[in-house]
Amino acid sequence: MKKQIVALLLVLMIGGAIVIGCRPSGKTRELFNVSYDPTRELYADYNKLFARHWLELTGETIEVDKSNGGSGAQARAVKSGQPADVVTLALASDVDVVASGGLFAEGADDPESDSYWQKRLPNNSCPYVSTIVILVREGNPKNIKDWDDLAREDVKVVTPNPKTSGGARWNYLALWGYALDKALAEDGGLDAFKAGTIDPAKVEAGQKEACEFTKKVFANAVEQGMQSGARGATDDFVKNGVGDAFIAWENEAILAKEYSKEALEIVTPSLTVKAEPPVAVVDKMVDKRGTRDIAEEYLKFMYEPEAQELIAKNHYRPTDENVLAKYRDVFPETALFTVDEIFGGWKKAQKEHFEEGGFFDKMLLEFAKKQ
Repeated sequence: MKKQIVALLLVLMIGGAIVIGCRPSGKTRELFNVSYDPTRELYADYNKLFARHWLELTGETIEVDKSNGGSGAQARAVKSGQPADVVTLALASDVDVVASGGLFAEGADDPESDSYWQKRLPNNSCPYVSTIVILVREGNPKNIKDWDDLAREDVKVVTPNPKTSGGARWNYLALWGYALDKALAEDGGLDAFKAGTIDPAKVEAGQKEACEFTKKVFANAVEQGMQSGARGATDDFVKNGVGDAFIAWENEAILAKEYSKEALEIVTPSLTVKAEPPVAVVDKMVDKRGTRDIAEEYLKFMYEPEAQELIAKNHYRPTDENVLAKYRDVFPETALFTVDEIFGGWKKAQKEHFEEGGFFDKMLLEFAKKQ
């Protein structure tokens, strides 16, 4: 009898241990998104939406948090060790910086590989797009109608610094592409440039004109001081009254216009750049933290209609055409060009324009010599 009791107790103890061992630890899993400056409001809303979606999908309660800053600085921080399950940055070259730190799966850092990170999701891993516009003060006192006006000596320009801000690099390339189109207008402009039908000597001359134009605009901006991130530049223009014209993400301009105590107006240029902010899962981090399932769904869900509606309400252009059609009054049509079409992709643009010794560094050197 004693043996039977002992055996029963052992079974109960073992069974209890198994039950205890299979119980969840009680610790809530967390997802961390490292993003760029103007997405503060977007991801504050989206994180709540996704947490509800994940609870409905799996029954699991999670916490979703974020970090915002200049896109280039954010990319370097993640590469240097800042934890990030996903990155949602301003441009592809910043995600490439993260990939160069060995934080992605094998092949995901190689554009020639089938597993390259930008091939993982639709639209080159861009669930939304935007463009670059000009924000001016009430009544447009400087009569700013297009990019040309920002090169005038009487116009004080506000923009963040392209060395640290992804948005500022979009600003810079928007100016350059517009000026190149104008320089090559007699030969067909950017359309002919993309088709490769313009004499190389004329293209070279056109590039020089584009460089000089971009330099003039940034000379006006340097005089005001350039913030490291887009939100800091917004605060300079809106809260501190700096400048006559603010070169901004379209979404940031709309947001500033809505919340500013001063009446502001948006000038949509006749030709500007199609800004494509990408997203990516940071493989090594999610595998270490056990969050891959959450991270992959977090980015995948951004393409769903419910999330696309939220994206549009936060002033980004949704990639879902049905949702975009509902917001046509918010997002005016204008001529757009892409970085791939005009600059040969972000890797090339980054190297030629923004890395050490590139065109922008040469501009800064010239500005310093004139001071």
